[in-house]
Amino acid sequence: MFDTLIRNGRVVDGSGLPWFHADVGITGDRITAVGRFGKAGAKQTVDAAGRVVCPGFIDAHVHGDLALLADPVHEQGVRQGVTTHVIGQDGVAFAPASPDTMAYMRRYTAGFNGNFPLPGRDWRTVTKFLSQFDGQCSINACTLIPNGNVRMEVMGLDPRRPNPGEIAKMKALVREGMEQGAVGLSSGLDYVPSLYADEDELTALCEEIAPYGGIYVTHMRGYNGQKAPAALQEVFNIGKRAGCGVHVSHFNCLADQTIPLLDAARADGVDVTFDLYCYLYGSTIVAMITLPPEFLEGGVEATVERLKLPATRKKLEPAFANPRFPIHTLRLASVPHDKYRQLEGMTLPDAANACNQSMLDFTCDLLVATNLAAGCVVRHFAERQESDIPKLMRHLLMMGGSDGIYVGGKPHPRGTGCYARYIGHHVRNGDWPLEEAVMKCTYHVARRYSLKDRGLIREGLAADVVIFDPATIADRSTYDDGKALAVGVDSVFVNGVPVLLRGERTSARPGRGLKRK
Repeated sequence: MFDTLIRNGRVVDGSGLPWFHADVGITGDRITAVGRFGKAGAKQTVDAAGRVVCPGFIDAHVHGDLALLADPVHEQGVRQGVTTHVIGQDGVAFAPASPDTMAYMRRYTAGFNGNFPLPGRDWRTVTKFLSQFDGQCSINACTLIPNGNVRMEVMGLDPRRPNPGEIAKMKALVREGMEQGAVGLSSGLDYVPSLYADEDELTALCEEIAPYGGIYVTHMRGYNGQKAPAALQEVFNIGKRAGCGVHVSHFNCLADQTIPLLDAARADGVDVTFDLYCYLYGSTIVAMITLPPEFLEGGVEATVERLKLPATRKKLEPAFANPRFPIHTLRLASVPHDKYRQLEGMTLPDAANACNQSMLDFTCDLLVATNLAAGCVVRHFAERQESDIPKLMRHLLMMGGSDGIYVGGKPHPRGTGCYARYIGHHVRNGDWPLEEAVMKCTYHVARRYSLKDRGLIREGLAADVVIFDPATIADRSTYDDGKALAVGVDSVFVNGVPVLLRGERTSARPGRGLKRK
């Protein structure tokens, strides 16, 4: 007898092959049968007639590290069919982390990771961090090792190159994290202190993940037309030198410029992939967009004190007159300060005008008041067009990643809408077939991150299963309301346990901290 028998569904199994009609039997936390089972018994039967049955979606790039622990219900993802997060992104996250590193990362990344209070929870290592998710959340999580954390553990926030002894210590920390089940190494080469690492340093660390089949995942040094070619070449060099697979996060590049570079790298033997979300605006912290990296040296406290000085603001005038990024398009997404919170949703110029200040003075005052924790939505630096999105989606190297941020009153809509938009709007619009969409949001991600028992509807694999209506699945979140939940997903099973059943949430918390297999 099955614990759950899903009958009459159209199975899209994650392989990319054509759908087929079948029943899916679940026993314990495993898929135990796929086929036609007549009068087979089950403790629970779910009729999926007219619905698609597929593997749970695996979000290849998402900022759920603390958010999942603070909000284990995670309605934003479950209502889209997301069953696993890949966290530890952008080289600045939460494990491994000594108390000093944790305190810095919590404050510095508050604008996108959130500085959520988690009373009673404590960890230092990858092992202990992953254990926080076991039986505590609606969905699963696996983690990357952030290179910024490793660097800070050994060198603090010193921007210089490491000496051989420091490289050896960092390599040991990476090796330890991989042995504890991490799926690879991440970098965020716009974020302090990750951005201080050069190609040699990153290659040395990646040499430690290669024997484990780990992946180097990078927010690379630039995505626009001027920076992307050199940034990609650095990624390719690291992969070739270290002998590991490489993966570019949130590939917000010009399709016609970068697809030939990816194809050439693959032809040259570089194992490269990328993730993508289907929006023309990104989201990050205001400080990263508005301040040149040298103004962020020394940490949050040092930066805040500098920004109070008229001399610092004078030095910032050229950066605001000729900004690196399109700061005029910046919209405030998260402003954790009572004086400024009502400005969430406003553009930076409009918010400055509302406060009768120049953009420079307003930005500095905002960053001082929030201790750099303000978050924003901003136009992609590459100035790409809507047509770039389906071009990149259809490339064989692409996989889904929401880059979801769950902070603030006006968050980017991707956290609650990306997967529903891929599986709904883009399939119905003819941008890609359903089978390809599901594969690139499930098995392609699972294979890349060595989650070998996830991502497919197969006997013996983990029962992360989603049932949705292909005609009605849709994103509802917008830039004005980034919290509107998706529709069209009927049921979601995580490790065989329903967290959403026939449209109703359950109280189950069957998520796990997943380790590389």
